Amino acid sequence: MYDNLIDFLEPINIAQISNDEGFTDKQLGNHIAVFQHQLPDIEAADAVIVGCGDLRGDGVAFSNTHGPNAIRSQLYNLFHWHSNVHLADIGNVKIGSTLKDSYAALQTVVYELVAMGKKVIIIGGSHDLSLAQYNVYAALQKQINIACVDAVVNLNMDSVLPSQNFLMPLLTSEPNYVKHYTHIGFQSYLVHPQMLETIDKLRFDCFRVGKIKESIEEMEPVLRQAQMLSFDIQAIQHAHAPSNSISPNGFTGEEACSLLQYAGMSNTISTVGIYGLHSLKDSHELTAKQISHMIWYFMDGIYKAKHEASIEETEMFNHFGVLASDFEINFLQSKRTGRWWMKAHNNDLLPCSKTDYLLATNNEIPERWMRYAERH
Repeated sequence: MYDNLIDFLEPINIAQISNDEGFTDKQLGNHIAVFQHQLPDIEAADAVIVGCGDLRGDGVAFSNTHGPNAIRSQLYNLFHWHSNVHLADIGNVKIGSTLKDSYAALQTVVYELVAMGKKVIIIGGSHDLSLAQYNVYAALQKQINIACVDAVVNLNMDSVLPSQNFLMPLLTSEPNYVKHYTHIGFQSYLVHPQMLETIDKLRFDCFRVGKIKESIEEMEPVLRQAQMLSFDIQAIQHAHAPSNSISPNGFTGEEACSLLQYAGMSNTISTVGIYGLHSLKDSHELTAKQISHMIWYFMDGIYKAKHEASIEETEMFNHFGVLASDFEINFLQSKRTGRWWMKAHNNDLLPCSKTDYLLATNNEIPERWMRYAERH
């Protein structure tokens, strides 16, 4: 089944990625199972990289593999610190004659990988490729929580560009498999207030970039319960990602890396898409470098997750019962990683933060608990 994917993929020319210099023993390029002449064995892979350089959703007529390969050039040269985290790279999805053809090819490839239980990292291309990413779960008939990192909310139905309105079909198609949607890092001056009202009416969550920067660790529980993460680099400050020309403001490079580390720590996330790299805008390939660092931190998150105890190992967690506004809320804290969970009104176990616990001890019901109760 996996071998059939070769019809949709282009191999990687390692000589071009390494500028004919090769890689040292401790560089990632020497530790990634790469599709060169035949598809690599991905049985042991913790995550699989697939590139898709189609930018037509952003109105760019010419699409190629330069964006994904520019990221690889930077990533393969980073040093390998996580000996028990294994990456595979199966090359680039062949660009279709139409944008929808590219969607279909990307969906086909990612579907097979997710069905095999692999985490998939999609690199390059315009943000509307998130539709293909979501359609993997629709094809699996699997309800999911989606986290989207972006400076804007892509619900602009006045635009002809798919990258600016793809959230509409994603959130409203029937049958729909979006259990919950969380938007991370919007910049208020770039978003019509009615868009936020629409998202709030649907009981979805939106977090403003300024609020997140005050305590970015509050996003870890959000990503811990997501299955799909879509990240547009226009959420990152232009100085850290020159390919972003929409705003000088946003997350720093380090904050973007923290978000990917949280995603790597999630046992539920199976696909991560990092979109929006326009190589011609990328001064000194800083955006490609930024994305490569984000992938490195995703690996770091996977490494940390391997050391977390299973929730069934009750002796590995501290247990706290708190009475908040006449509701008893039970909290669990991992003795290994310090991460927190709380029991919802229906006894579902929700990822949360220490802040939620402290609010409860102050007789306040955490907003995370309330929002979940509203939806269920």
